[in-house]
Amino acid sequence: MKPVLFITLLTCCCFRITPAQTGIQQARWLLGSWQQQAGKRIQTEEWKQLNDSTFAGRSYWLKGTDTVLLEQTTIVWRNRRLYYIPVVQGQNNEQPVQFTQAGITAGKLIFENKTHDFPQQISYQLINPDSAVAEISGTLKGIYQTRSFPMRRLP
Repeated sequence: MKPVLFITLLTCCCFRITPAQTGIQQARWLLGSWQQQAGKRIQTEEWKQLNDSTFAGRSYWLKGTDTVLLEQTTIVWRNRRLYYIPVVQGQNNEQPVQFTQAGITAGKLIFENKTHDFPQQISYQLINPDSAVAEISGTLKGIYQTRSFPMRRLP
């Protein structure tokens, strides 16, 4: 066997990428801390990788020296799909709501739950390595609405 062919075969066998790594890695650019101006306050969103199939996020703002938690979210890779599962303080009896992958491209994540009251769609779009836009959209009281949240990456 020629050395090049042997090395190629060895590499393919030993460094195989699993579906879980491939799926969750599509959202890897989201990891880290992001900040946005939300009215008069500054809101922070942090994402960490828990394992090869789960990212954990939390969104909060500071009130003096106190941290006010707004939302805890997981992005999970299972059954060959990504799921975005937020628990929002003061909404949905503080129970998780599942949004299913509706579209994933390089730098864009789109999740949908057409039965949720509002939003029915949540997306994240990477603008450049240091900026992104989160967006929620859907129908609320019969009117289609979109809310955008520009964010910048913290060092």
